[in-house]
Amino acid sequence: MVDDAPAPPLPSTAVTPLVHLSVEGPVATITLDSPHNRNALSRQLVTELADRLERAESDADVRVVVVTSADRVFCSGADLSEASADGMSVGTQAIVGLQRYVVGMSKPVVAVVRGPVRAGGIGIVAACDIVLTAEEATYALTEVKLGLAPAVISLTVLPRLTSRAAAYACLSGATFTGTEAVAMGLVTRAVPAADLDAAAADLCAELATGAPQGLRETKALLARDLLDRIDARADEMAALSARLFGSDAAREAMAAFLSRPKR
Repeated sequence: MVDDAPAPPLPSTAVTPLVHLSVEGPVATITLDSPHNRNALSRQLVTELADRLERAESDADVRVVVVTSADRVFCSGADLSEASADGMSVGTQAIVGLQRYVVGMSKPVVAVVRGPVRAGGIGIVAACDIVLTAEEATYALTEVKLGLAPAVISLTVLPRLTSRAAAYACLSGATFTGTEAVAMGLVTRAVPAADLDAAAADLCAELATGAPQGLRETKALLARDLLDRIDARADEMAALSARLFGSDAAREAMAAFLSRPKR
């Protein structure tokens, strides 16, 4: 006798996306949505972010790309749980590649920052052409606290910051606000959180009036020196970052950080 009863369904192996892409008219919006680790730069998030950027770049109807977050936290930096378990030799190269891709895109990329940005997340912000932030959002280059240095993100961060601001931010690991980030050179404009969405919509509408060729050629002109810097120093900074993440001092500091009670 043949049993025609359907086989029981197999367990789902689908992976929940951590990065979303939506397109409305000439604006593509890429949203980081990994609340379980505060949008940390995990392998999955970095891979998906790169994919969404490539899709926005290849869409002929898109003139402006926005990178933002679904929740208040924009990005908490490197995924320390992955880094402490597997090291960062591959991860550092991926983050370098991500920054370079954003800088080299033919369309303006706008970061819209609602809340906290830490460490590696600041590298993503710095790679963007224009940054609109809530005044209350906080930033910190916290690597020094963990025995690390902002190595791979220095490729984009240091050219944005004034030299005095860079020295203070990188050596102290101190927190600064969105308003302060404007004066430091990291951010383009800060507005009250309640006004952020309207300000972002106005900015994107303004940028979208540019002709595709004008946007492409102007962005290439603006990005030339930054791309040269990334290409010249990428391997060196990736190697430094991987070495520091693999050091006993950093592993001990990351283990202590990960064992802290969750707040």
